[in-house]
Amino acid sequence: MFLWRLPRAACVLSACVCLLLAYEDDIEVNYADPFYNEITESDTPEPTPTSAPCSSPELTKWDKMFSMLENSQMRENMLLQYADDIIKVEMGSLRNEMLRFVAQYGGSCGVAVESAGRRMALHLEGRLKETLERLRIKDHTSPAAAAAAAVNSVGNSFHLEGTLQQILTATRSQASRLAKLEIGCFSHPGAGTGVNSKIGSLFPEVGAAGNQEQDVTSRDVTLDAVLAALQQTKAQQEEVMRSSRQRFLPAGCETALLFPMRSRRIYTAVLPEVPLSLSSFTACMWVKPTAVSNKTVLFSYGNRRNPYEIQLLLAQSSALFTIGGEAHLVEARGVVNPEGSSEWMHLCGAWSSKQGLASLWAGGKKVASTPGVAEGHVLPDGGSLQLGQERNGCCPVPSNMGSGMPGFEGGFDHKLAFAGKMTGVNMWDRVLSEEEISQLALQEGQGCAKRGNVVAWGVTEMVPHGGAQFIN
Repeated sequence: MFLWRLPRAACVLSACVCLLLAYEDDIEVNYADPFYNEITESDTPEPTPTSAPCSSPELTKWDKMFSMLENSQMRENMLLQYADDIIKVEMGSLRNEMLRFVAQYGGSCGVAVESAGRRMALHLEGRLKETLERLRIKDHTSPAAAAAAAVNSVGNSFHLEGTLQQILTATRSQASRLAKLEIGCFSHPGAGTGVNSKIGSLFPEVGAAGNQEQDVTSRDVTLDAVLAALQQTKAQQEEVMRSSRQRFLPAGCETALLFPMRSRRIYTAVLPEVPLSLSSFTACMWVKPTAVSNKTVLFSYGNRRNPYEIQLLLAQSSALFTIGGEAHLVEARGVVNPEGSSEWMHLCGAWSSKQGLASLWAGGKKVASTPGVAEGHVLPDGGSLQLGQERNGCCPVPSNMGSGMPGFEGGFDHKLAFAGKMTGVNMWDRVLSEEEISQLALQEGQGCAKRGNVVAWGVTEMVPHGGAQFIN
């Protein structure tokens, strides 16, 4: 059988081999790259010239410094706005907590009083019941004696028993009214916890008075805790309000001048529309210094002949006021914090040529006064008035500041510069009264609404220089 199938298999195998060889002859294998990617020199594009990059001017150190100041001011405004939002949210949350607190514990005092009255009523009721029982027992234990004395005492016994019944009825009515009132007081959710379960029985036994006394004692302890919590909350609220006032401008002012640092470039020029030929005046302002040096200029007026006609200064812990130079000096010590102040401070300087009297005011109170100061003197017109600096001949004028103010060859000294905030700068051509100055110095008043007739805050032109700027 195997020998018979062997030739057939050989034939089939030879046929398959022949077919395979014929199929390979028909296939042409092409190993060449079918893509044409050759670039000749003639096809190379000519390079086009590119334009030169934009050139920006190099920033000087002053430009960089002022950019940093602007960025810091923006960050400060953003932080202040964020702090104000936080305070508003916290105050709203505190208000809601106080409302819930009052709703929960508002009736505790009344409940304590009502419980005491109810305890007294229960005690009276017990005593009346005891008296009635004694009368009834006495009548039943001695019938012979009662019959013998019936003619004389029957009227009195009935009268006494009727009176006692009336008192008992009135006492029960009073106890019922107290219970209803107590239920009404504890109608608020959470206010009557642990008490409503005791009101179910209007007339408990007299022996339960001890438990009621313990309940009243526990309520007294709760009231003490509530009072302590209220006092703590009040203190925290006052602290929040104090910190909030420090961030706001005083006396209803809407803007302030910011002097970011001590610099001979940073000051504010004041350009009054009326001449300063004065024989008396009062100059006032609110200041918040960052730091105080040996001599810090707040307000200065002078001309070529005398640059020191008017000066309002700070020196460590003192406030100084001069007319016509340091020979006429008014000094008040201990009114300034040498490390700077977190709160606004109100200062005023007043002078009268007729009386020759110069006085210095701090916080609405007269802190120093000196007679014989520049008596008969008249301030010359045509000088220069500036805030935060004084013009003198100590220093050369920088080239980028031009020739400086008219009538002065000197410049500014950075050691005299003011750093901090200033607002409410006003000047009058008379000496203000004590009442007027005290009203101007009210922190929460409207002193900024009262403007001077020589220099008026918010009306007279004030030009900041070198980085000083107005803020809200």
